[in-house]
Amino acid sequence: MSRIGKKPVPVAGGAKVTIEGRTINVEGPQGKLVYEHRPEVSVALDEDGKHVVVTGDTSDRDSRKFHGLTRALVANMVTGVTQGYEKKLEIQGVGYLAAIAGETLQLRVGFANELHRKIPADLKVTCPDQTHIVIRGCDKQRVGQFAAEIRSLRKPEPYKGKGIRYQGEQIKLKPGKSATK
Repeated sequence: MSRIGKKPVPVAGGAKVTIEGRTINVEGPQGKLVYEHRPEVSVALDEDGKHVVVTGDTSDRDSRKFHGLTRALVANMVTGVTQGYEKKLEIQGVGYLAAIAGETLQLRVGFANELHRKIPADLKVTCPDQTHIVIRGCDKQRVGQFAAEIRSLRKPEPYKGKGIRYQGEQIKLKPGKSATK
């Protein structure tokens, strides 16, 4: 049995969880999320409605696989609708900058043309200055996916470190060809 799956998920901070069949609806101040869990596990609210309990058959291998996963996804949903998730990106390089125009994120990262990415409706993207991007939302997967897509437009290169990186990410720089002499 999964150690993570054994722990009940506390429902607090203004979150409201409803379970209809295999569909889990979580609403809170940050938004609303819906998840349909696998049939190998069962999800239920306890009698006072303060905890979500995930149970699974311990003899079935598929049930054991999805037990901890389902509990972690429900916990992320509750955290997302109460506190939200945030990813910060920073841009390094001479002349590299980011700006927001309407529903579009504009990036100048060393290419001949400006890159434009449409901001998803369920995410809030801000640029506090020209070299930082902050992505916020209630769905952890959507926030991380959009941040990864933005980073993949110009990954940090290994010689000077120019590009888009997560805030606090350490890039191991390689010595140039003049270091061998």
